[in-house]
Amino acid sequence: MSQSYYRADISAGALLATESRTLANLLLLGVDKSAWLHAIKEDNILQKKSPSSAIRQAHLIRQRLDTLDEEGLTLIAQETGEILNQMLLVAAIRHSRLLGDFLIDVYQGRLKRLEDTISSSDWLTFLHECQQRDVTVASWSESTQAKLRQVILLILTQAKYIDSTRSGRITPPLLHPRVLSYLKKHNDTYTLKAMDIKR
Repeated sequence: MSQSYYRADISAGALLATESRTLANLLLLGVDKSAWLHAIKEDNILQKKSPSSAIRQAHLIRQRLDTLDEEGLTLIAQETGEILNQMLLVAAIRHSRLLGDFLIDVYQGRLKRLEDTISSSDWLTFLHECQQRDVTVASWSESTQAKLRQVILLILTQAKYIDSTRSGRITPPLLHPRVLSYLKKHNDTYTLKAMDIKR
């Protein structure tokens, strides 16, 4: 596999709903690079304590939002609750194959075996399988691996796929019709496979 098959940059943040809505609105305005940076650094629209943390988070969110078209950005900018969180998950999966494969390999694997929780051993087994696909995964430090697990479980909690990061109890939601329609319209079979959980 290519070295970019799996990336660890998802560790920079979970779904980040408030920040993502703010930046989606900015993108919909069609701002150029200088106006984008000014909004992040000078105007501090993400309300972060330091410009460096704002830039780092904005970079992650921008990479996710760039996987969406205008319709997808509008859904994030204007919707709340279920639609917002599920569209943020769409963007996060498109940006991070690690997240999508975790949902397909681990989450759905547990459901198929009629098991209702995700355990810490699941994560270790998953990482080992990822190493078979991309050798760079083996170079990730233990702290990076732990942070990735923490963020992925937080994402799944925020999207209502598990009830909490502590319990890891599986609670698959129904995809909202508008999100389902969006994925089908764009023939996004991979993201649909990862998100459309059948018990």
